Amino acid sequence: MARMKKLTILHSNDMHGDFLPHTGEDGLETAGLPRLSGYINKVREQEQNVLYVNAGDMFRGSVIDSEYEGLSTIDLMNVLKPDVATVGNHEVDYGLAHLLFLEKCARFPIINANLFVTMNNARLFQPYLNVEIDGMRILFIGILTEEVLASTRQERIIGSFVDVKAAAREVEVICDNYRTTKTSLTILLTHIGLEKDRELAEALDPGCGVDLIIGGHSHTFMEAPEVVNGIPIVQAGTGTGIIGRLDLIYDGMRKNIQKLDWSCIPINEKTAPKDEVMEELLESYRTETDSKYKRVITRWARRLTHPSREQETEMGNLYTDALQWESSFDIMMMGSGSIRKKELGPLIEYQDMVENTPFDDCLWMVTVTGAQFRRMIKHIMRDDAWLGETEFYQFSNGVHIRYNKTTRVLEQLQFRGKDVTDDMKLKIALQNYHYTNFEEFLGVPLVEVKAVARPRVIAVSVNNIIEEYFATHDRLDAHVEGRIELVE
Repeated sequence: MARMKKLTILHSNDMHGDFLPHTGEDGLETAGLPRLSGYINKVREQEQNVLYVNAGDMFRGSVIDSEYEGLSTIDLMNVLKPDVATVGNHEVDYGLAHLLFLEKCARFPIINANLFVTMNNARLFQPYLNVEIDGMRILFIGILTEEVLASTRQERIIGSFVDVKAAAREVEVICDNYRTTKTSLTILLTHIGLEKDRELAEALDPGCGVDLIIGGHSHTFMEAPEVVNGIPIVQAGTGTGIIGRLDLIYDGMRKNIQKLDWSCIPINEKTAPKDEVMEELLESYRTETDSKYKRVITRWARRLTHPSREQETEMGNLYTDALQWESSFDIMMMGSGSIRKKELGPLIEYQDMVENTPFDDCLWMVTVTGAQFRRMIKHIMRDDAWLGETEFYQFSNGVHIRYNKTTRVLEQLQFRGKDVTDDMKLKIALQNYHYTNFEEFLGVPLVEVKAVARPRVIAVSVNNIIEEYFATHDRLDAHVEGRIELVE
């Protein structure tokens, strides 16, 4: 057996239903599953030892995914043939029971070490996987973001090790029990975001032997691996327009990595041929969904943007105003992450609308005092917000927030031109996901809010309201107008 061996690991994360190709700024056809699959197949043919892994969030973002509740995604992923995948927070969007059904449909292993049944601590998934390739044994361990608890808040029999230190202990338990003298490399396949990956790497005992973290969730485009506590961390942005590639030289005698080269490869017509099998399967799903979703809803005045979740945006203002229009409440607070596209328009088809706001749920109205509203805003604006680790919000017309990020002071909070006073009462609308996680996301116990007035459901579908508003209003426009003023 050769002492030095080369291993190539390709990795994706946060694909979010980015199945179809589009034209890039350079005029090249880019992204899409046919070319992503074509690149993976090309590397598998060119190199001797190749693994392809997925770090979670295969689901959501496409009508092809939502129409079939993830079953189409699993069907398409079966063509990609990952050697291993881990669970992302959006994998549970259709419910835990449905995810377990989808796992049975997958012809590839899905691992996770820290989702369990609270009654008996039984794990929901196989926590690790040993992959044998050319005499090397690679131990993969799957770790999920704490946001899974937000998505499954009502499924109380499901628990998770949400603390990074607890997750680190779980990794060490698995390494102590399943990492043997035959193990060549130990790789964490995580979906917790780059910041949490750093914390996890720092918390790990070097003795557990973790060699690499391949991550997801924070949609981070990296130029080079980031090394923390001796552990390289990599992540490949989001979508199918890019894939991470690791080329390792492994020393079988010393049982360590002698050389590690990593880069993110753009997926376009120059780098990747099309996989005709994938294209044919994708087209069959596309044909089915086009008849239902390719109809024009409205035309906006121009193309609107939502470039970042942690700021006021044009689309954020448009959507919150649409939901607040002729309503029974004062303020619409819409989760920034509920708006999925960075830009959209001017022509809006039903497909665009559904893909832009795929998390269709009911709308709750709560009544809060001015003092509670101030606490909510301060909680939203805490330091973690600027790291992309917390929920952020878009606000309907009439709200003005001025927050100093340097001094951490909420300098001004107004509604309809008047300062918000402690005794003021405001009716606020929230999506069900945010209502269900009220205290965690907004920093005020829901029991306090219920003491002011009984919360109630005021609409069964956010997208029903959006669709009707779009259909009855033409040439809609919106601008960033200083509802959220961030002072450095």
